[in-house]
Amino acid sequence: MQGNAVRAGVLGAGDGLTTNISVILGVAGATTDTSTVRLAGIASLLAGAFSMAAGELVSVRAHDELVQHEINVERRELSDDPTGEQLELATMYRARGVPSADATTVARILMANPALALDTHARLELGIDPGDTGSSRQAAAVSFLSFALGAVLPLLPWFFTTGTPAVLSSIVIGALAALALGATIGSFSEQGVWRTAGRQFLAVTVAASVTFGVGHLLGVGAS
Repeated sequence: MQGNAVRAGVLGAGDGLTTNISVILGVAGATTDTSTVRLAGIASLLAGAFSMAAGELVSVRAHDELVQHEINVERRELSDDPTGEQLELATMYRARGVPSADATTVARILMANPALALDTHARLELGIDPGDTGSSRQAAAVSFLSFALGAVLPLLPWFFTTGTPAVLSSIVIGALAALALGATIGSFSEQGVWRTAGRQFLAVTVAASVTFGVGHLLGVGAS
């Protein structure tokens, strides 16, 4: 669970970085007003962070409720028809290559322990790990904080400088953060640090470049 939380945090930070540097540079391409860029960046940070948190809260809770429902159904079936469930369990073991006599013995031993029988049925029949349930509040908090962390990085220069220096600082910070996040993702996925770092860098670069160009065109048109 801790590993999942870390991975979710890294991915959330990547989303926050890509989203906010795109918004910031898009607005910066349209206007030279620092306060407007700063306001857009803050609004994007908060909107994205709350959206991510709400999404995780709902999805994790829905997943846990679905898992619990499936387990409750299996619990009732074990109580109502233990003989049939024992035969079903033996059949599943035979399907996995266990000799018929051994499968029957194993099923009988497991069925003697209701908790173990339920756990085994959930894993083999439903493909569910009863212990694989997360905290929806924890998931929401991790998503909120990680998105906000990634989103605040390209926004920081706009609190200390203006104009072209702020734009360039956002680009440099965004590029370095994208490479770092990509490398971290690569270390988790074992897909190659340089490969994932380059991929993350390219994604951020394309998104930021397109939005800056669109913002510049719209700004020129508006003027």
